[in-house]
Amino acid sequence: MTDESVPELDGTWSDEAEWAEYDEVDAAEDAAPPAPQPVLAVVGRPNVGKSTLVNRLLGRREAVVQDTPGVTRDRVAYDALWNGRRFTVVDTGGWEPDAKGLQASVAAQAELAMHTADAVLLVVDARVGATATEEAVAKVLRRSKRPVLVAANKVDDERGVVDVHALWSLGLGEPMPVSGLHGRGSGDLLDKVLEVLPESPRERFGAGGGPRRVALVGKPNVGKSSLLNRLTGEERAVVHDVAGTTVDPVDSLVELDGEVWRFVDTAGLRKRVKTASGTEYYASLRTRSAIDAAEVAIVLIDASEPLSEQDLRVITMVVEAGRALVIAYNKWDLVDGDRRRQLEKEIDRELVRVRWAERVNVSAKTGRAVAKLAPTLRTALDSWDTRIPTGRLNGWLSELVAAYPPPVRGGKQPKILFATQAQTRPPTFVLFTTGFLEAGYRRFLERKLRETFGFVGSPVRISVRVRERRPKGARR
Repeated sequence: MTDESVPELDGTWSDEAEWAEYDEVDAAEDAAPPAPQPVLAVVGRPNVGKSTLVNRLLGRREAVVQDTPGVTRDRVAYDALWNGRRFTVVDTGGWEPDAKGLQASVAAQAELAMHTADAVLLVVDARVGATATEEAVAKVLRRSKRPVLVAANKVDDERGVVDVHALWSLGLGEPMPVSGLHGRGSGDLLDKVLEVLPESPRERFGAGGGPRRVALVGKPNVGKSSLLNRLTGEERAVVHDVAGTTVDPVDSLVELDGEVWRFVDTAGLRKRVKTASGTEYYASLRTRSAIDAAEVAIVLIDASEPLSEQDLRVITMVVEAGRALVIAYNKWDLVDGDRRRQLEKEIDRELVRVRWAERVNVSAKTGRAVAKLAPTLRTALDSWDTRIPTGRLNGWLSELVAAYPPPVRGGKQPKILFATQAQTRPPTFVLFTTGFLEAGYRRFLERKLRETFGFVGSPVRISVRVRERRPKGARR
């Protein structure tokens, strides 16, 4: 049990035993955050049946499936459970290599999987066999230190098993015949997945007291490489007036304010990943990978120019990835009084949803205020790691709901029964309610959470679980 009493918000919980059950569960969560789960990345060409197979592995329909190739555009993560073990399945978009960028596109997807997953599942259409695309990615995966499994999909009956043997040529071990559509061989595949997955992720944030990981991201030519060189005190990254000099992320250990940080300078994002091609496609995927592998991101914005769609898209990418955020306005030496006033208006108009992110006005050229980055990074990471005790959270929520009840929906007013912080990194809260809460009310709750508990520099997620009220005395 928590050391604070848990107040009853509205008296509608079914019975004292159920209150006790949730109190004990959340007390355990307060004492020890949920352990991170190992990650399996599912990769392959378009229309080989990745999403269908993912649904089969999950045991439920989660991934969107359609006959048209390329339905899955972005990587989507799902929680999976098999034989008592939990792990995360990441469904990736299929490769669409073009004549110019085949090797770049294939290598980007393969490296993306290798860098962010603990094991890789390569899905191949057994009826088509290994194409040039699969042979290219197999070459990259063979150099990986991650375990790799090959799923020969669309083997719907015994006649298809003979086609599987040809996939030995990929050099990735024994191909496993499966049918995502009918479930054939899925149990054996899951058993094999558990064999190769570690008990916990290979890399854990903050494990072993290692340097905190910082992704330096932004659109091209905002001065990311110049800032990295200023921080390291050497020409670690190539700098040029031509936008797009950096393609691969560049790792650097940087000492700031007496602490060592691992900075990653990434390529600038011009376009959406799904519309980029060739080297640009490769750079975009590597940038997304760097954000996923980081704990906090510094989004660098050119303060001398108006905020652009690319700036907003990079910020959105960081928030959706659930990473802590610091916004640095670079080239401040070029900002005069008029531009400063205009910038404030742009920030109030365009960045209203990320007012919680700390801002630092810097100049990579002159070194202005770069020393302020370390304190803001620490503040953002502290917020990212913050956990609110269950009793304190429910006491605060009880008072707030009494003063500002949820709006009526469908003639009924939903009630918030109970709340818990399900996890940190980022702080994620689950509300148990008797009805759906409007998006506007959830934003109101987030704003009040920040006013009371801070969370400066960290995204906050609020999830609602609607529970039906059981009659008192009913069997559980």
